[in-house]
Amino acid sequence: MSDSRPDNRPGNRTVKRVLIVGGGTAGWMCAAALTRMLDTDAVDVRLVESEQIGTVGVGEATLPGLADFNRMLGIREADFMAQTSATIKYGIEFVNWTQDGERYFHPFGTHGADLDGLPFHQYWLRLREQGDASRIEDYCITATAALEGTATAPARDPKSLLSRLSHAYQMDAALYARFLRRYAEERGLARIEGRVTGVDLDSESGFVSAVALDDGRTLEADLFIDCTGFRALLLGQALGVDYQSWAHWLPVDSAWTAQTTRGAHEKPYTRCTAKEAGWQWRIPLQHRVGNGHVYSSRFMDDDAALHVFRDGLDDEPVTEPRNIKFTTGRRARFWDRNVVSLGLSGGFLEPLESTSIYLIQAGIKLLVSLWPGADCPPVEQDEFNTLMGREFEQIRDFLLLHYVANERHGEPFWDHFRTLTLPDSLARKIELFREGGRVFRYDGDLFSDTSWVAVFLGQNIIPQRHSGMVDAVPTDRLQQSLDGMRKAVASTARAMPRHEDFLAKAGATYRDAS
Repeated sequence: MSDSRPDNRPGNRTVKRVLIVGGGTAGWMCAAALTRMLDTDAVDVRLVESEQIGTVGVGEATLPGLADFNRMLGIREADFMAQTSATIKYGIEFVNWTQDGERYFHPFGTHGADLDGLPFHQYWLRLREQGDASRIEDYCITATAALEGTATAPARDPKSLLSRLSHAYQMDAALYARFLRRYAEERGLARIEGRVTGVDLDSESGFVSAVALDDGRTLEADLFIDCTGFRALLLGQALGVDYQSWAHWLPVDSAWTAQTTRGAHEKPYTRCTAKEAGWQWRIPLQHRVGNGHVYSSRFMDDDAALHVFRDGLDDEPVTEPRNIKFTTGRRARFWDRNVVSLGLSGGFLEPLESTSIYLIQAGIKLLVSLWPGADCPPVEQDEFNTLMGREFEQIRDFLLLHYVANERHGEPFWDHFRTLTLPDSLARKIELFREGGRVFRYDGDLFSDTSWVAVFLGQNIIPQRHSGMVDAVPTDRLQQSLDGMRKAVASTARAMPRHEDFLAKAGATYRDAS
């Protein structure tokens, strides 16, 4: 099928000049990746940002894929952790998301071990139906270590339980951006201080030809990367790409944030506690704790939300609370003409599952895979937009799952979700799991089967029956197998170093190598 759009693009030249507009986490992750992967003698990569413009600073908690990004850059874990005040993150503890007093853990890694090629959770469901009171997280070394407060490096021996450890990081996003700035500048990137005040469009192609700075300078490029945050100066304001609000599904639109002092024995996980009109996060770093109260202004005003936030802090504040406003959703297109958006300029899905930095990383990976000529072919733009749109939709569904299956009756915010018309994709997933505990991943879904199972069960979506395929194993053999697995997980987790001792060792490794 031929493309009927008018071809007013520049001639088929290679990209010689790239301008990243905006810094922050998105801008500097992009700068680091491009200076690592491009020949900077042949391609001029520059970044323009203004020290006068602050950044939102989202993304202090991450997903395991960030380790892959750092490895691609050639960054050692000990260096990264020392430079960003990072701690280990084994998952997220959810408190009060069904009813007050209830909690569950969404771990990285896996639950148990599959038996005879069948999913572990089906065997667990079978024993649960027969009265076994163990929690599924008891069979996960990552979850058990997190709750014990221990941490260590994964083992290389696949026979070791420690080979099943999987971790992300909790880090200072501003320090990470600073770390990547040094990395990119050492590899030839030119940083330009300045505030963008105008955008010039080519009269024939509609491509961005240059941006104008407040001091009168003009910066030209073949390809522009919009990392200007919620403002979306290029993609949204200059090119007019619409923002599609998903507030009808995810109505949280505000957050109070502040930093507090750090306790002596912080455990390696993020905590998310449900509140009357939203939820509150707690993210321990090496030097402080990040905190935030995410809420919907439809159901709670800012002053009341600030009171809830302060009342929910475990530690002494070291910064004044800061208020952030946002609308969950995404741009109709992430790549339009010769502008590619990364980070908040392309969309925002609330921080419940720490996906902000992942989406930046996914955008960079796609851009590298679809690296264009200067004409930015529509077929490559379309592929980028399709795949990034799919990323956003799959994450939206996973976030929404946490909300819709709640038992917090009598609170308008939570009552709203129980009557919500769900996206068909999520409704199907819930129905499949409720019927027989089945989980299927589609098209490179970010979240693993373990993640979906953890949240389904944690939110009390309990299958009506287990798969009959697991009934071939005698009950006594199955019980013995799972009991042994649970005891091995518990003893291994307890034998691991304390989280703070592991961090101290990582710091010593960095200092010894410096």
